[in-house]
Amino acid sequence: MPVEDHPLRYALVNELHARPFPALEAPCHAVFVTFKEPVDAANRDRAAERAHLLELLDRNGTAHPPPEATHFAGSIGRADLRWESHTEFVTYTAYVPGLAERAFDPAKAEVFPEDWLARTPGKRMSSVLIRIELMPEDESLVMEKVEDWFVPESVACSSIIDGAAIVAGDFRIDPAGHMRFALFVRPGTSPRRIGRIVTRLCEIETYRSMSMLGLMRARQLNKRLNALDPQLSSLVTGLDESAQSPEAALHELLKISAELESLAVQFTFRFGATGAYEAIVNQRIDALREVRMSGRQTFAEFMMRRYDPAMRTVKSADARLRNMAERAQRAAELLRTRVDVERSAQNQMLLESMDRRADTQLKLQRTVEGLSVVAISYYAVNLAAYVAYPATEPLGISKGLATAVLTPLVMLAVWLMVRRIHRKMH
Repeated sequence: MPVEDHPLRYALVNELHARPFPALEAPCHAVFVTFKEPVDAANRDRAAERAHLLELLDRNGTAHPPPEATHFAGSIGRADLRWESHTEFVTYTAYVPGLAERAFDPAKAEVFPEDWLARTPGKRMSSVLIRIELMPEDESLVMEKVEDWFVPESVACSSIIDGAAIVAGDFRIDPAGHMRFALFVRPGTSPRRIGRIVTRLCEIETYRSMSMLGLMRARQLNKRLNALDPQLSSLVTGLDESAQSPEAALHELLKISAELESLAVQFTFRFGATGAYEAIVNQRIDALREVRMSGRQTFAEFMMRRYDPAMRTVKSADARLRNMAERAQRAAELLRTRVDVERSAQNQMLLESMDRRADTQLKLQRTVEGLSVVAISYYAVNLAAYVAYPATEPLGISKGLATAVLTPLVMLAVWLMVRRIHRKMH
């Protein structure tokens, strides 16, 4: 019998090769754009996203991708197009051979028509122009271009991939709305290596911008936590005050806990995504294997000074939210303990009160029993006198004497009867 494969075996292996790196010949340039829905991007309308891609392909007579595809490679005119649909965003990359005389000419971005861009589902998250040219023999010419093209105080420049290329950028948005990177590659560098470097630059900018969304949300969260923290601290401090009503404290605590849970629902996904994006950014920068050039800061150093503090702010806000939720939980446990102690004291007082009422009832019961014996005896003596009188009259015993003799006997009999009834009942 042949060996039966798991139904997902080939799909899982093919996923490893789903997005191959492009092969780029220098000189050339790349245009990269990312679009994201501002709200609930993970559940966006992917049908509209696909329709927008097909519109671009139809303009250039390019074949369509399969219906459920999340990535596609084709051509639009002179450019090679790469399209990828991710969890929260979609990316378009166009690789165009040749360079314009003017560095980072905004006209090169027109490979994506303006009217088509205007109808894109979602909002533009990042837009990058990458200029790829051959490295001159005199590397000082590279530094002259870098100083001319980029803002000196922000520029990061380094030799990468064991000296195969020099990369530079200032992580600023130019007047045309694009972020710019320059890549100088040594003659003889393989097209696949150039493609890997360009792809990593695009990923660094994409995931950097996506992770910075967490910083904006962290600032919003910190404002609300700054208001809730004193309330929670005051509530916890007042738990040992007898003047404070446990019911009122519990109501206030439930209100704070509910809001903290609501904030956790709102921010947990974004903070988790930020952590994942940050890891990708750092991994892509590490893969460049940077070496400092002419005293310029490297990409890793730029991120350490500007990007890492933002990520620490996100982590701090996430940890603060979790800490406050735990504090609220501990406060609830303390309040529950206080309520249980007070209930135990109330129950003890109730039991003591019940004991006192039981004693009173027992005393009343005994009093009533004594009166009952007297009352029953009174009627029983009269009945017995009527029965005994005919027998005592011939003996010359008066009725009063007979009654006097019968009274203690009847009372003793009634008392014995009541005691016997008590014994049977208990």
